Amino acid sequence: MAEITKNVVVLVGAGGIGIAIARRVAQGKHLVVTSLTQEETDRVVERLKMDGFDVTGVACDLSSRDDILAVIEHAQQFGSITNVICAGGVSPSQAPIAQILRVDLYGTSVLLEEFGKVIAPGGSGVVVSSQSGHRLPALTQEQNWALAMTPTEELLDLDFLCEEAIGTTLRAYQYAKRCNVLRVQAQACEWGKRGARVFSISPGIIMTPLAFDELNGPRGGGYRKMLDLMPAKRAGTVDEMGALVAFLMGPEATFITGTDILCDGGSTAAYWYGDLQYLQEGWSQS
Repeated sequence: MAEITKNVVVLVGAGGIGIAIARRVAQGKHLVVTSLTQEETDRVVERLKMDGFDVTGVACDLSSRDDILAVIEHAQQFGSITNVICAGGVSPSQAPIAQILRVDLYGTSVLLEEFGKVIAPGGSGVVVSSQSGHRLPALTQEQNWALAMTPTEELLDLDFLCEEAIGTTLRAYQYAKRCNVLRVQAQACEWGKRGARVFSISPGIIMTPLAFDELNGPRGGGYRKMLDLMPAKRAGTVDEMGALVAFLMGPEATFITGTDILCDGGSTAAYWYGDLQYLQEGWSQS
C-alpha cells in the first residue's frame, strides 16, 4: 500500500469540464482520474503528469457499482478523499435510452451513495449535470420524491422511467439530469452527517471538442441560432466551469450544499420566457 501523505481528489469522467475542474482543485493533492477505458485514462494521466500534477488513473464504467468501489479503494491508498468530481455520462446523440438512464441516472446515484460513505469531514463533491434537467416540464411531488429517494437499485424500475413512457433519448437525458439535481439534494443530508457538502452544476453549451463538433456538424445551424438568441450570446468555456466549482469547493462557499447552479448563459431563461421558446416545439437540442 502506498504511503498515505496527501488528501485525494477523485475525477470520474475525464472530459473537458471535469479536467478543468480538477486542475483548479487538485493542486497539492493526489488526483485520481477515471475514464471509461484504461487507454483514455492513461492518456489523460500522462498529460496531467507533464503539467506537474500528482496523479494516477483507473478505468471506470460509471454504471458499474463494482467499478466505483474499485476507484474508491484505489483512491484510499493515497489518503483521505476530500473532493469528488462526477463529470461522466453520455449524451442523447451518443447512446440509446436504456444506456443514458443506466449511466447518467443510475450511475451518478451510485457514485453519490458510495462516495458519501467515505468522503472526509470538510470535503465536498460536485455532479456535473446539465441545463437539460431544467428543460423538463414540472414533475409531480410524487415523481420528485421517487427520483430523490428511491433506493438506488430500484430507480430504473420506476414506471415513469420505462422506455415507452420516456420515448426519446433527449427526454431520457432530461430525466437523468433532473434526477441528478434531486439526488444531490437528498444526499446532501447524508453527506452532512459526515461534515461534508455536495452540490451540482448545470452547464449549458460549453466549448469542448464534442460541442465544437456539434457546432460544425449537421445540427450546427441550430446551435448557432440558439447561441445568437440567448442572453449571453456565446458558448461557455471549461475554464469558467472550473472557476465556478473551485469557488463552490473553497472556503468562501462552506454554507452551500444540496443545491444546483444553473450556468448556461441564460439559455434556460430564454427557453421558457424568451427567444428560444421555439425549442419547446421539438427541435432536438440537448
